Amino acid sequence: MTDVRVIVGPGLRADRALVGEVAEREFAALGVRGVLTHARDATETHTLLRGTAGAAEDGAVVVVPGASRETRALMEQGGEIVWCDFGKVRRVDGAAHIHGRGIEGLAWAIRHAVHRLRHRPLRVPYGPHPEQWGDLHLPDAPDAARGAVPVVTLVHGGYWRSIWAADLMEALCADLTARGFAAWNLEYRRPDLHGWDATTADIAAGLAALPSMAASETTTLPGAVSGEGMLLDLDRVAVVGHSAGGQLALRAAADGAGVALAVSLAGVLDLEEGDRRHLSSGAVAAALGGHASGESEVPHERYTSSSPLLRLPWECRSSSSRARATTSIWSTSAAGTPGQPRRRGTRSPTWRCQATTSR
Repeated sequence: MTDVRVIVGPGLRADRALVGEVAEREFAALGVRGVLTHARDATETHTLLRGTAGAAEDGAVVVVPGASRETRALMEQGGEIVWCDFGKVRRVDGAAHIHGRGIEGLAWAIRHAVHRLRHRPLRVPYGPHPEQWGDLHLPDAPDAARGAVPVVTLVHGGYWRSIWAADLMEALCADLTARGFAAWNLEYRRPDLHGWDATTADIAAGLAALPSMAASETTTLPGAVSGEGMLLDLDRVAVVGHSAGGQLALRAAADGAGVALAVSLAGVLDLEEGDRRHLSSGAVAAALGGHASGESEVPHERYTSSSPLLRLPWECRSSSSRARATTSIWSTSAAGTPGQPRRRGTRSPTWRCQATTSR
């Protein structure tokens, strides 16, 4: 059992009963003991926060600050507290901040606080921007006989929008490390605020940072949880992406990012066709620098240079997959002959193919 303290600040415009229902549901789903407290004013909020000082070692703290400027000013201090705003607001550097996801954002904030408490990762920046970082999760109990551990790079989705972040993949990180994998959970600059080119460049940079983290023959990477030395196997690196992250994962593999396996859980792989059929409500066009109103004004060349499906080797394509695919898997090997795509099922096809890479 893990203790979770949720503090709701004054001035929050939300139904108290519904806030309590969301919190209790998440407490039960995570198997934790939780307490939710509504502060009457900023003074009581500060008192409650002081009472949680040092609580991060024994429990998780989530704060919904409300409208109080005094309470919100505490967010700048960062620390172990997870802050949650139901509406979309300016991100606060240094603070764990869930925002823009509505009242369900409280559930995400509680999950993030609990996952971070149970599975502490090693945060590694791969660039100077505050959103250029990744969380490296290592197996709790490495098998010495197995040697270096394979790495799964995770790329989160979220409609190409900045309200969705790397916390979406934390449950998968926990599952992977329990199975003996290292999980490299990438955060990146999303295209709604920084543009498509910044996004794709960040994924490439995040993958390129792995060799610098991998241990050489004479050095080891300190384990984030166990404290034991651990080697990363750069010959076994996979990239897995969900939704928009699935597109980015396939694009990274198609661009020769040095991954052995790419798994895309993306509904749309042909961005131009997806936008034409209004499968993304204009989000694809907006991500590529157009407008989300339906009149995208995105040149055809921009779609073709960005669509993951069109960047894959010809052996990995299927005419029936151009508009929509539930799951696509692309694996590469250092040597061999390009294979043929294989379709499984009819309504939810899966493609798997081998393609040679040049070195």
